[in-house]
Amino acid sequence: MEITKYLLLFTAVLLLGCNQKQNLSEESTSKSSYFDYSSSDDQFTGGIKMIPISTPKGTFNVWTKRMGNNPKMKVLLLHGGPGGTHEFFECFDGFFPNEEIEYIYYDQLDSYYSDKPNDSTLWTTEHFVEEVEQVRKALNLNKDNFYLLGQSWGGMLAMEYALKYQDNLKGLIISNMVASAPEYEKYAKEVLAPQMNPEVLKEIMDLEAKEDFTNPRYAELVMNNYYTEHVLRMPLNEWPESINRAFKHLNPNIYIYMQGYSEFGMTKNATLKDWDVSQRLKEIKTPTLMIGAKYDTMDPKYMEWMSTEVQNGHFLLTNGSHCSQYDDQKTYFNGLIKFIKDVNDGSFK
Repeated sequence: MEITKYLLLFTAVLLLGCNQKQNLSEESTSKSSYFDYSSSDDQFTGGIKMIPISTPKGTFNVWTKRMGNNPKMKVLLLHGGPGGTHEFFECFDGFFPNEEIEYIYYDQLDSYYSDKPNDSTLWTTEHFVEEVEQVRKALNLNKDNFYLLGQSWGGMLAMEYALKYQDNLKGLIISNMVASAPEYEKYAKEVLAPQMNPEVLKEIMDLEAKEDFTNPRYAELVMNNYYTEHVLRMPLNEWPESINRAFKHLNPNIYIYMQGYSEFGMTKNATLKDWDVSQRLKEIKTPTLMIGAKYDTMDPKYMEWMSTEVQNGHFLLTNGSHCSQYDDQKTYFNGLIKFIKDVNDGSFK
């Protein structure tokens, strides 16, 4: 009897070992290729590519970093500013990999990780559209896989790109940006400003009237009374490190030149002050998602209207603010991921 018991035990151990080996074998053969860079020319750099951009003032390099592999879903991220960085998007790391959506971080020319020629003749929407097109070609993005996501200024750039090169796009996402700079300014001054404490607003407006934008008091008032309500709805001491780093790295030269000093619209000499493509939205036939936010610096109702102007658009409303990828992540990413996958499988209507 003892021998029989030992034989049975020995047989059970052998079978368990075989099953474990089989499971390991199945895991290795079914292993996702999403994070496999082994056959890629950017494995050495962990997905980073410095892409040469030809301009009338010479050739300069812009920084990109590919995250994951997916031949059908590749999202190029256009940051805000102008002069911001890809760091505003770093929370995407917590959501896209689990869905195996490939995404590409990208710092535009004169942003922190890219070359900085500091030449204002290059600070035009025309230049940046052509820059995006050169990045697209360098990364082999095309109509079968190329999604373009732009937030804030990046949304302006994405709209401009789509109006010229939409035949290269599979999907378009405009996040937290209206199609008209005058409308942005009108909403800031007529809707958002009156919601502020009257005494705080008066002090801010007095400083703006004097064009005393470099006064530390101006930044203090705006950050504590406007940014925490409409840019990122969290106390400043709770802001994520990536957001703080992005603001630290923002290039003030290009930002002031194109956007201006004021946070209540664009100052009088800003080059984007009169930018408006609202009447051209109807030209965009690419599947499009407009993402607005209840507490945004951009009018969410206007963004909903934008989704009806493009030929094939949807609207997503979050309960966040200008950076709703942080302050309403559940709504933002659920809606964004659904859009990308619906376009990919042909179910987007």
